[in-house]
Amino acid sequence: MLYQIIIVIHILLGIGIIGLILMQQGKGADAGAAFGSGASGSVFGAQGSASFLSRTTAIFASLFFVTSLGLAFLSGYQGKKSDIVLDAPAVEQKASDVPLSQNTGNDVPVAKLPEAPAIKEVEPSQAE
Repeated sequence: MLYQIIIVIHILLGIGIIGLILMQQGKGADAGAAFGSGASGSVFGAQGSASFLSRTTAIFASLFFVTSLGLAFLSGYQGKKSDIVLDAPAVEQKASDVPLSQNTGNDVPVAKLPEAPAIKEVEPSQAE
């Protein structure tokens, strides 16, 4: 039960991080705010929502990291083997009704290649 609760929290944190990152403005947007675009009258103060969103994103990312470690720890102690374990070698069973290789004399003859002609040795005096 605890494993499922942590998975739900983990998924919600992931969705929250994605949303917070998409709401943040890039660094290039600060130049427009410096020339008086009315950001000082916002809800989050003169600096805007950048510090609030950055802090919240960092907190969510830290919690996401903690839940990742928690899930890894809990999955190691679930008691079921999810990996292939090669403790014992595979046992080969021989079929008793199939005879092993026995030479009964009814073998198919193998085609023989013709023999190569013999090479005659030539004495150096006869080669001219």
